Parts: sequence; structure tokens; C-alpha cells
Amino acid sequence: MKAHRLARVAEVIREVASETILFGLRDPRVKGVTVTRAEVSADLQHAKVFVSLMGTAPEQAQCMQGLRHAAGYVQGKLASRLKTRFTPVITFVLDEGVKKSIEISRLINEALAQHASVPPSGSEEGTAGEGTDRNEEGGGV
Repeated sequence: MKAHRLARVAEVIREVASETILFGLRDPRVKGVTVTRAEVSADLQHAKVFVSLMGTAPEQAQCMQGLRHAAGYVQGKLASRLKTRFTPVITFVLDEGVKKSIEISRLINEALAQHASVPPSGSEEGTAGEGTDRNEEGGGV
């Protein structure tokens, strides 16, 4: 199957899942959910919907349980939107990408703060002198 068709179907699944979770579900367990992406199998029989969740670990587990419970409802909404022979079976997967990117940003900021607090080694006059020598020799730009 062509890759662009799979990508289009995955995008429709992401949109329908996002809209349904945001506006269609009334389960109090499901809150703070962001649908990040969707992956579809080559035969369009199975789909993984990756979600990012806010809250503590127990709240996330409870939300995932609510999403698993509502997978059939989301699949029904998807069936009315997709005009394919089979409606993909939806599986919700917790996406740790956002959490990991926030942690990496925090580590980078800590490293930059430590680097800024350490005084630079060597004198600044030596670096300025090197630039003028290079230009005088014709090795510059």
C-alpha cells in the first residue's frame, strides 16, 4: 500500500480520536489528554493512537484505563468518517516523548547555568590577537 495513503488515514484517525476525546467522551477519568500521533498497520486493520497525559502516575493510569474503555466508542466515530472496508482496531499508547523532551530541556538549562557560573579560563586578549594575526597573513575570509 502506498505510504501517502497510510499517512492520510493515520491523520484522519488522529483527528477523529482527538475530536472524540475532547468533545465526545464524558468519562471523568479522561482529562488532560493530547493526541500526539497515530500509526496505522499496512493492512489498515490496526491503529495505535499515541496520547500524552497530564498529571501524576496514578492519574495517568486511571486516564489510560478510561481511554481503553472508550476505544470502541472512538472506533465507532472513526467508522462513520472512514470509508474503508475495515475499520482499524484502536489501541491507545502512552507517549513519553513530551515528558522526555521537557526533561532534556531541564538538563540543558542546568548545564548552561553551571557553565555560566564558571569563570572562563585564559585571557580574552589572546583570542583577540589571534584574529588580527590571521587577517594580516591573508588567511581570513
